[in-house]
Amino acid sequence: DGCVNFCTYCIIPYARGPVRSLPLETAAEQTRQLRQEGYQELVLTGIEISSWGHDLKNGETLIDLLEAVSAAAGDMRLRLGSLEPRTITEDFCRRAAKLPNLCPHFHLSLQSGCDETLRRMNRKYDTARFYESVTLLRRYFDRPAITTDVICGFPQETEEEFSQTLAFIEKCGFAAMHIFPYSIRPGTRAAAMEQVSAAVKEQRAARAAQTAETMRQAYLRGCVGQTYPVLFEQEKDGYYTGHAPNYCEVGVRAEDLHNKVLNVKITGIDGDMLTGELT
Repeated sequence: DGCVNFCTYCIIPYARGPVRSLPLETAAEQTRQLRQEGYQELVLTGIEISSWGHDLKNGETLIDLLEAVSAAAGDMRLRLGSLEPRTITEDFCRRAAKLPNLCPHFHLSLQSGCDETLRRMNRKYDTARFYESVTLLRRYFDRPAITTDVICGFPQETEEEFSQTLAFIEKCGFAAMHIFPYSIRPGTRAAAMEQVSAAVKEQRAARAAQTAETMRQAYLRGCVGQTYPVLFEQEKDGYYTGHAPNYCEVGVRAEDLHNKVLNVKITGIDGDMLTGELT
């Protein structure tokens, strides 16, 4: 819980306070308990998990936690929540790639693909460092799903700055994106900056969404012909659906498969969902 990044658009550090980490041993014990209760997937999440261990002051970092939880999880698969790009180092990737139950889905918070906008946001990286993280993940993992968030129409964002963001997200080739028009949070530094009009924010968000959808469909097309272990969850629109390790939704024509992990060969795409057959 908590965050000390103080991005200019965010109220969380004031509302939630500084970083407070669940101790590694406690997390491992909770993992063992959840495994015994029959859970098939565990998500490591929080306000800002990249800072896990900062307050413990014992040298442990997120990758240490991930290794301990992985060992406790057995065949229960693990998924990471949102990460800061600084987390993705050579050492992190080398160690993470050895974990057999870690899902190859990495959500890296981008927010803007323009360095000047990132400076106004008080983000702790530039586009070069972000792209280094993307490159490392693709070096160590086979077709990882790299997803992100982008804020459109941040205060003082020019058309040129937004164009840089569009070009950068195309360069990264994300599997999926969350896109938000900037909204004011009273009490933050960004709230006092010169604002972009609502119409421009919406128009830029629509353009970013169009780019995101093109990349999404390209990633899905690359999944056709592959076989994935799918954790099935619910029936929807005539399919029984669940998620592959890369967090793509997968549907098959079948009866109740709830909480089962079964291999599916992907044969097609239905909207944003992969479809296939049990193998």
